Parts: sequence; C-alpha cells; structure tokens
Amino acid sequence: MGSYFINADFGSISDTSQLKIPSNPLERVIGQDDAVRIARIAARQRRHLLLVGPPGVGKSMIAQAMSFFIERPKEEVRVLHNPEYPERPFIEIKTATQIEQEKEELNAAEGILIDPENVSFEISERLGFRCTKCGFLSSYNESICPSCNQQKTSSTGQGPFGDVFNVIGAAFGVQSSPEKVTSTRKNGDHEEVIVYERANDKIRILDERTLEKRRKMDKRSPSKVIIPLNRNTFILATGASETELLGDVRHDPYGGHPQLGTMPFERVIAGSVHEAHEGILFVDEITHLGELQRSILTAMQERKFPITGRNPQSAGASVRVDNVPANFILVAACNMQDLKYILSPLRSRIVGSGYEILMEVSIPDTPENRLKYLQFIAQEINSDGKIPHMAIEAANLIVEEGKRRAKIIDHRENALTLRLRELGGLIRASGDLAVSRESKLTEVEDVLEALKTYLPVEEKINKTYGNLGVAMSSENTLSQRDDTYYPTFHNYNDDPSYH
Repeated sequence: MGSYFINADFGSISDTSQLKIPSNPLERVIGQDDAVRIARIAARQRRHLLLVGPPGVGKSMIAQAMSFFIERPKEEVRVLHNPEYPERPFIEIKTATQIEQEKEELNAAEGILIDPENVSFEISERLGFRCTKCGFLSSYNESICPSCNQQKTSSTGQGPFGDVFNVIGAAFGVQSSPEKVTSTRKNGDHEEVIVYERANDKIRILDERTLEKRRKMDKRSPSKVIIPLNRNTFILATGASETELLGDVRHDPYGGHPQLGTMPFERVIAGSVHEAHEGILFVDEITHLGELQRSILTAMQERKFPITGRNPQSAGASVRVDNVPANFILVAACNMQDLKYILSPLRSRIVGSGYEILMEVSIPDTPENRLKYLQFIAQEINSDGKIPHMAIEAANLIVEEGKRRAKIIDHRENALTLRLRELGGLIRASGDLAVSRESKLTEVEDVLEALKTYLPVEEKINKTYGNLGVAMSSENTLSQRDDTYYPTFHNYNDDPSYH
C-alpha cells in the first residue's frame, strides 16, 4: 500500500494543507472531464443539461459550479397592484438602470435632514422636541421635559397660525400632525410651502419641489419585489413541493379587504422556476417530481409561468398573476434506472436545446489521478472546516480505499472510484478521530480506525452474520414468528437472493 506515493514524484508534500485547490469551481470536480467540458459550454450558451449517474459522483457539484460562469441577473421582477381588478396583479420588470434611477428619484424626494436646534422654536415645539415651558431640547419620545419636569407641549399643540398652515398644507396633499408640520418661507419674490417632519432624532425639510416629486411617487401603484436583482443564480429544487416549485398566493382570512386584509399583490410568492430566472434550476432525482415535470416543461417552453393560489379553500385561489418570467437553465439529474420515468417531452426539450451526460463512476489508477484524489481530500477538509488536514501517508489509505471500492462496487480493476460522497464521510470520520486525540494532523491510525467503524450497514452485516439472510433470520424472535403481523415466517437461509 502506498507504492505510488513512494515511486511517483509529488514534490515535498507532507500533508494535504500543502495542496493547491483550484479557484475555478469546475476544476474542483474530480474525474468528470467530459462532463466539465460540456458544462462550460452549456453555461456560456445557456443550454439545458441532463446528468445521469449514481449518487455522489459530482452531479450537484457540476450544476452549482455552472452558476459561476453565467452572467449576473439583469432584471428585477415585481408584482404591481391592479386598482381595477386587485385579484389580477400586473407584472413589472425593472432593469438595473431603471432601479438606479428610482433610487435617485427617491433620494431627491427625501429632503434635507437637520438637527432640531436648527429650526425655529415654534417648529421644534410642535414636533415635540422643544419644551414650551423652558425651551429645553430633548427627544420627542419624552413627554416630560427632563429640565423643568413639566409637560413639554401645550394642550393646543398649535401655534397662532396653525389653522392657516393646515389649509395651505392640505392644498399640497399634506396634513399637519404631531409628526409633520406645514409652514411657509420666503424663496426669492414668493413664499413657498415647507413641510417639517420628524425623522428619528432629526427633522426632515421638504420644499415644494420635493413635495411635488413625492406626490408623483405616491400616485404610482404599490408593488412588491418577488425576484430581486441581486439574487442567487443557483436554485436547488430537489424534492420541492408544488407550492415551492411553482409559487403560491398566501391565504388572507379577511379576503384581501382594503382596510382589514392584505392586498392580493402583497401575498404573491414566487416559486423556484421564477427564482431561477436568468439563472440555473437544479433538480436532482427529477423523476421524483412526477407530473410536476410537465410544469417545468411549460416554463422551459414559454420562459414564463403564472403564479396562482394553489389551495382551493384559500382566499388566494382567486388570485392569478400571468406572464411571470421563468427563463432558466435546467440542470436535471437522475440515476440510470430512472431514465424511463422522465417525461418524453421534457427529455426531448433537453436534448433539443442542451446535452445529456453519462457520468463516470471511476478513473484509471494513475499517479496523476491519485494526485487528483489528494486534491479531493484537501477540498473536503477545507469545506468541512472542523477537522485537521491529513498526513500524506493517511491520505494514501483513503486513495487505496477508493481503489478497493472501484473493484468491489464499480467492478473496475486498477481504477479509483468516483463515488466520492461516501469517501468524504470517511475523511470526516478520520478527522473527527484526530480531533478527539487533539492531534494537529489526521494520521494513519485515525484512518485505519475509521475504516473499521465507517462502513455501510450491509458490510457490517456481512462481517457480523455472514450474509443478510442469516441476519434477518436471527433478528426475528419466536413471538414475532407467531404474530399475525408476520403471517408467514420467511426462511432467509433458504433464499439465495440474500446470500
């Protein structure tokens, strides 16, 4: 064991911490060169992928790595209130430029922030900052002046010109209140309306131009962002329910009543097919979605998918949002035996605008590939973050275990298995043992002990009982054999399928 490391030139590597891990996430995928090459093309050209192979060979890793090679999203998707028919909200798409313009408009309508001491006594009094008795300034949340211990505001709360200012403010759509005061000031040859409003511990000043901008903004229909511009471009939809995959409209016990309930547009929830817009939708074990594959196919064909309330007993059932964008790259994965359960039209769509890839299950046992195995070990240790790096002699044992599994599981001679997920578990088990010894490195003894304990249950059964048949027979007690729940006791010793 370990002859490759003795004879091959691996430089002065003494432990896995000295190995360089590629910054390119696709280069961290071990042994799947053809799949990685096609994945690069698919990411660049926005093509769909079907990855076929057993668990643990890197399908999800390839899908996630592809998201680093596609362009960042350029659109934000909002649901807009429809005042004429609230149950049919509109869809609004905003580009990054438009969003930036909105922010500038919003900033322009923010007014100027100043300290309460920089406004007139009357304004600071009416906004609750200044005591009307002694003139002391304090937080508007304090109703008792900390200086004179008297009530800060008078009973009227209005200055001598309060009624006049209220009339002027109403003309501009602004009403005076404890949080907001309307006044006037000289601007050249004419007087302009000024609004002072509380902004935490400061006062915001809004002039006529700012008030006009606010009034225009207030006329816009309210909206809700359901797909933000800055979002994750990799969406995992494995095992998703219908609601998670296709979106929904939340229930409102008040039926969306304008005064009591929540408006329909505010209750719309995007599904995974919408969240993956301009990104990647990854579905492992896609056949488990059953008939929901048809919905994915529709979204792929139309590049949009409506959001509706999915519970017929819910108030959301009456709400529907059409034309919600869903332009994604589908990366689907399955095992070979499940290929026949993928809907034919969906598979045809993938083949017609993408690629099908058969994943490798092993690679030749060469010095170059053993070095890739070392890279894999270093990657697993780094991603775990809780176990120490591994001495090169200990790492050699992991490689030898990969060779053993290639022979037993993959039926390949002189090969290294690519079912790396389970090997990752072995690496973590070895590292945990090193941590328990308070060792700075995972050593050979840790891997040897992990190899004894970190075994699939089937292997442990074979070691303990000889075969599964003997184990099953020994587990059934006499009372179980006589129990009606076990109508016929099966003699596993006589069943060749369990040997």
